Amino acid sequence: MKQRLYHGSNKSIKGKLIPKQSKDVGQNPENLIKGIYSTDIKNLAIAMAIISNKKVKRSSLNFSKYEKGKTKAIIYEGWPEQEYVYLYKLPPTTFAQSKGIAHQFVSTKPINPLSIEKIKVKYHLHLIRKATEEDQKKWKNKFGILKT
Repeated sequence: MKQRLYHGSNKSIKGKLIPKQSKDVGQNPENLIKGIYSTDIKNLAIAMAIISNKKVKRSSLNFSKYEKGKTKAIIYEGWPEQEYVYLYKLPPTTFAQSKGIAHQFVSTKPINPLSIEKIKVKYHLHLIRKATEEDQKKWKNKFGILKT
């Protein structure tokens, strides 16, 4: 097991992180567990925090296809306008590796963060990108719910 995991959020959370029901337009059961999701890759957690901004309506980030310096979260609708996001460093004790999803871990129990880091979004925009026309077509063909 990893020594430290990361959870990104668009909110500053005081105290324990509490498991919540997640959403996944692709309906992957591993992404629908009521839990706290984390990753062993700091930049993936930061990207997730950025795309969880209320101004971002549709986005994706493929943990399994992560490649350092190349993987970016794709935003299909909206754009983050938040100045800061938060990175929580977590102990791995209650987390289990997701089946078939590299770099993703889930805990169904509340957990106290080891530390919290306030992250300035503008310095991490290299972790996200707007969807291309091709990306938009793929999304629409797969899910059929994209606004244009």
